[in-house]
Amino acid sequence: MRVFTVNGNDAGQRLDKFIKKLMPKLPGSMLYKGLRKNCVRVNGKHVKDGACTVSSGDEITLYFKDEFFDTPNGFRYIKPKLDIVYEDENILIINKAVGIVCHAGEHASGHTLVDMMQSYLYDRGEYVPEAEQTFRPALCNRLDRNTGGLVIAAKNAEALRRMNAHIRAREVRKVYMAVVEGYPGERGELRGYASRSGKVTEVSGTKSGGAKEVSLSYTVKARRNGYSLTEIELHTGRTHQIRAQFAAEGFPLAGDTKYGGHGEKFRQALWSVEASFMFGGADEFFNGIDGLRIRIKAPFEEEFM
Repeated sequence: MRVFTVNGNDAGQRLDKFIKKLMPKLPGSMLYKGLRKNCVRVNGKHVKDGACTVSSGDEITLYFKDEFFDTPNGFRYIKPKLDIVYEDENILIINKAVGIVCHAGEHASGHTLVDMMQSYLYDRGEYVPEAEQTFRPALCNRLDRNTGGLVIAAKNAEALRRMNAHIRAREVRKVYMAVVEGYPGERGELRGYASRSGKVTEVSGTKSGGAKEVSLSYTVKARRNGYSLTEIELHTGRTHQIRAQFAAEGFPLAGDTKYGGHGEKFRQALWSVEASFMFGGADEFFNGIDGLRIRIKAPFEEEFM
């Protein structure tokens, strides 16, 4: 039997999800059987409904075997090397370098951006792993290993929930710079349907199976030696979307050999260069960032020009 007190970063989530994070090795069938069999109590009362929401200060008593509680907190300290372009009490915006993966499990043999971000907050005393039960500072968006640029990170659970909601509502505008092979039209919008095939995203003009709609708009900023420097605004956010959509149109990204690009001059020339936050004053939690436009320059822009 173990007793846990819900803290601020735990609050606001479903009871069953809270328990699953405390005991990731506990089978789902055993969790819901435990809910039915009086193995879960909230403030001393038997609770059967795993969908109920936990609140800060709630005392959760769990009657499960000790083996299910023996889990590491997942924190790996490393000396952080971050290019931070914005920070407040809730949010970090990091300019991720090429070659760094965002999360573990992406065939990463070294440290991840999450490791570095959490270590940075640990050094500043803003993240104490031992004090947290189910929450760790997390990324609100991700970029591929060989795509650089702006990544948003949440310092606390409330910031993570709210920022993810704004991203889903398309209230965070994301702009990229890319170098593509060939000369697409001066500006345009690309639409299609994307599906995953192995480790590659395929885009077609017709919907089939579980394909999801994808769209983006672009403007060509310069042309040179068979390449085009292109500014891109994403309207949807699918895995490898920019790479796959331009490849499907016959204009693969320079250096992107997975999607038909050639050479290594630009090493997959794609960079997340701008994030604009358009909450319209509807979220007082993000007063510091609402209405803000953050713009950086892709390393290959000056080289291209």
